[in-house]
Amino acid sequence: MKPIRYICLAAAAFAVVTLSSCMGDSSPTAENTATTAPVEQSQASQNGEAADVDYMTKMALMKGHLLVAKELLDKNEPKQAEPHIGHPVEEIYSDVEEQLKQKNVKEFKTTLNNLEDLVKAKPKDAQVATSLTSAMEAVDGAIAAVPEEKRKQPEFVLAAIDGVLDTAKEEYEAAIANGKIVEDIEYQDSRGFVIYAQDLYEGISAQMQTAHPEADKAISSSMSELAKAWPSVIPPSAPAKTPEEVAKLVGTIKENAQKTINSSST
Repeated sequence: MKPIRYICLAAAAFAVVTLSSCMGDSSPTAENTATTAPVEQSQASQNGEAADVDYMTKMALMKGHLLVAKELLDKNEPKQAEPHIGHPVEEIYSDVEEQLKQKNVKEFKTTLNNLEDLVKAKPKDAQVATSLTSAMEAVDGAIAAVPEEKRKQPEFVLAAIDGVLDTAKEEYEAAIANGKIVEDIEYQDSRGFVIYAQDLYEGISAQMQTAHPEADKAISSSMSELAKAWPSVIPPSAPAKTPEEVAKLVGTIKENAQKTINSSST
């Protein structure tokens, strides 16, 4: 796996979100030049929104890693769980460390490292379950640092989901070669990301059903179909879906997410 994926995808997702609101006339009229301060404030607001989408996306990826680690631990597969416990620190934590400080989130790298050390040293210890719960709660606490009002906004959540699904799509593609699953870790990573993307969408589904019923129907059905690519946490002998099929479903979700965002910004 390559950490650079996590650095770029959330920003790309937010770029799609803001595009529709940034396409107005940019000619240097007197009216435009007379409103420099509001424009600067608007840009700052957009930058802040992009940072929060990026932060939320990376927290969601952390949560996805831990969810799949829990599945593997529950199946008594600690060796397979180890990399998924390690990845939040190895690939993501440093990218959000400054934002965690800005949001006054208590440091939890130590919690994640302690969990990984425990699983490596004493995988059958009863303390593993407690340590995993603490790690999950730490990530949930970091997510809660984003204002609740924002976390309930479909546009914001959809932008984060887009970033998570882009990563899941790439990991799934990396897991498959010559029609076979050859990289179990990437398969499992993508499963965890999709599971948490579904959880995020559940949080806004009622709003979507009311305000954007057509988009909701398309997103919900595509999410359900997408999940079939991961029938179990242990990879099947042959892929349930091709990378092209997964990419098409992710594309449908993103397309309808953008329709929602466009209609909300008008």
